[in-house]
Amino acid sequence: MSIGVEMVNGGQQPTKTKNLYAAIWRWHFYAGMIFAPFLVILAVTGGIYLFKPQIESIMYKDYYYVQQGQQQLTVQEQIKKMNAVYPDAMLKKVKPSYAPNRSTEFEVNNRGQSLLIFINPYDGKVLGDINPNTKLMQLIRDFHGKLMIGKIGDRIVELSACWAMILLVTGIYLWWPRGKKSIYGIVLPRINQGKRMFWRDMHAVTAFWLSLFIAALILTGLPWSGFMGTYINKTATYPQGFFSFDPQKPQSTVPTKDVVKGVPWAAEQLPIPNSAPGVNGSISIEQVMDIGKSKELAPGYQIALPAGEKGVYTIYSTTGDPKQQTTLHIDQYSGKVLADQRFKDFSFMAKAVTIGIALHQGEYFGVTNQIICLLVCLGIILVAVSGVVMWWLRKPEGRVGAPALPKDFKMVKWVAVITILLGIVFPLVGISLLIVLILDSLVIRRVPALKQLLG
Repeated sequence: MSIGVEMVNGGQQPTKTKNLYAAIWRWHFYAGMIFAPFLVILAVTGGIYLFKPQIESIMYKDYYYVQQGQQQLTVQEQIKKMNAVYPDAMLKKVKPSYAPNRSTEFEVNNRGQSLLIFINPYDGKVLGDINPNTKLMQLIRDFHGKLMIGKIGDRIVELSACWAMILLVTGIYLWWPRGKKSIYGIVLPRINQGKRMFWRDMHAVTAFWLSLFIAALILTGLPWSGFMGTYINKTATYPQGFFSFDPQKPQSTVPTKDVVKGVPWAAEQLPIPNSAPGVNGSISIEQVMDIGKSKELAPGYQIALPAGEKGVYTIYSTTGDPKQQTTLHIDQYSGKVLADQRFKDFSFMAKAVTIGIALHQGEYFGVTNQIICLLVCLGIILVAVSGVVMWWLRKPEGRVGAPALPKDFKMVKWVAVITILLGIVFPLVGISLLIVLILDSLVIRRVPALKQLLG
C-alpha cells in the first residue's frame, strides 16, 4: 500500500525476474499514488466510527439517559405524550427503553423530515429530537462509505478497497526477502541507515506485520459496497422454512431492506411477508413487545410499524454479538410470527459475513476489538504516509519518478493468471486494470512528454 518501494536486491537477479520486479513495482507505485489518499480517508473515518457507542453516549447523554423512576409508562402512553408535542409526527419505529436508565426512542416522519424523538419512559417528558441523517457518526459513516457523494462515492470507495488488496499482494512480492539473512528490513526496521532506508522499512515492515489484519478489514467491509456487496448479499440467501404459511411460496418477494432500514445484514434479502386481513384491528405495540420477550430477543431491539394494511410488524436486534441477531416479521392483526430468522438459520457464508461485519465495526468482543481495529487503521495511515515520504525523497526534479517499465516486457504466465483472477473476483478492479493497461501502453509510452514526466 505505497507510493514507492526501494529495490533492495541489487542486480543479482536474472533479467526476467528483474523485469518482473520492476513491472510490479511500477504497478504498485501507480496504484498507491491513486488510491492511498482514499485509503487514508477510510482509515481515519473508520477509526473514528469504531468508537460510535462511546462518542454518542457522551454527545447525546441528555437524550439517551434518564433518572430511574418507580414505574414506566406503557409505550402507547409515551406515544400520546410525544404526539402532544409533535402532533404531525407519523410513527415509523420504536426502540423501547432497554435499561432502567435509558430513554425510549421513537423514529418518526415529521412534516417530511425524519426525526429521532427521545422520551423519558417514567414521566413521558420529551427530552429532545435529532435528525438521524445529520448525526455526527452518521455523517462520518456516509463519508466512510460514499465520500458523501452517493453512488459515485460508493464505487470509488469499493474500487479503493479492492485495489488495496492488490497493493498488499504486490507489496508482499516486493518485500519478499529473496535470500536475505538479516531480519532487519524484513521484520524489523532499520533506523540508523539514513532517511530513505528508515522510511522504506516503516512502509514495508509495517505493512508486513499488519497485512493479514488489513486484508481482513478490507474483506469484511466489502459486504456494504454497492457493487460487490449486492452480489455477496444475494449469494448468502436466506434458508427456506421461515414462513409459517408456506415456506416454498412466500406471499411477497419484496426484500426486507426495501421496507425496513437498519435490519441485520443477513436479513436484508429476506422476503417480507404480508399480513392476512383481520377484523379486530392491529395488535398493540405492547403485544408485539410481549412476543419479542417470549422469543427472547436481545435487549435494545427495535420495532418497525406496519407499512399499510398488508404490512407487518418487524422486530429486529442488531446487537454486536452476531449470535444474538434476530429478525421477526409478525402479522399485524393476529400476532402470528410469519418469519423468525436467527444466526443459526444463516447459511455458512451469511454467518461468516455477519461475524466479519461485527469485527469490522469493533463490536464483536468489545473494547479489545475496537483497539485492534484502531491500530490497523493507524497502521494503514503510517504505510500510506511513509510511502509518500519515501517517494518524495527519491523523486527526480521535474518528474513523477515512477519506476520504469522494462523494454519488451512480457508478463509471466502465473502473474497473468493471478491478474485475471483478481479481475474476476473484483470486477471493478478488472475494469480499471484494463483502462490502466490501455492508457499505459497506448498513451503514456507513446507520448514522449508524458513518458518523460511519468517515467
